[in-house]
Amino acid sequence: MTAAALAAKTREAAWLDLTVFEAAHLQYDPFDHVVVENVIDPQQRDAIVAAFPDVPGPGSHMPASLKICASFAALLRELEGDAFRAAVEGKFAVDLADRPTVTTIRGELRAQDGAVHTDSRSKLVTVLLYLNREWNAPGGRLRLLRSPDLADSAVEIAPEAGTLVAFRRSDRSWHGHAPFIGPRRAVQMSYVRDRATALREERRHRLATSLKRAMHRLLPPG
Repeated sequence: MTAAALAAKTREAAWLDLTVFEAAHLQYDPFDHVVVENVIDPQQRDAIVAAFPDVPGPGSHMPASLKICASFAALLRELEGDAFRAAVEGKFAVDLADRPTVTTIRGELRAQDGAVHTDSRSKLVTVLLYLNREWNAPGGRLRLLRSPDLADSAVEIAPEAGTLVAFRRSDRSWHGHAPFIGPRRAVQMSYVRDRATALREERRHRLATSLKRAMHRLLPPG
């Protein structure tokens, strides 16, 4: 059974179009990845963009630390659900059974964000779903790189709403973006090696969000 058929059977997928994901070809340059445009039906895109939660400044935030409306919560359940997991397993020929997920939400970038990295060894596959209405800035565009040099780019992706990027983490899965300051909305979901890793990441992001909220309350108005 395909992931799309599983989603239809379980009524799991209302926002994600898994047939589009399954039709996208796995690319190998510069490392195993897939880029999927319109993974959210264009007729539904504005609704899910409007449902994006408020975030307390830059950094990555756990959904449990934010006020999430019902429609956005449904989108997150689809990303973390069995049908999408099956689609990712099929695309990357990887067994993700019993692999926990860690999901974070990001809504704002600082000048120092986007430094080149490969992701931590605890991650197996990373999924990025972008939710910006449009993207005209030269900065903030995800680059998949052949080396740790940001100029050594094989693929550049505008973070526009409905675009999803998934890649297999490895010691050469270099990625980053040129600096951008301001709103940049994305959901990141990673399949990680074990529950201990997931719990550690969740605690770290919850603490960071709490600190950002505390600092915001201490700032003078205006």
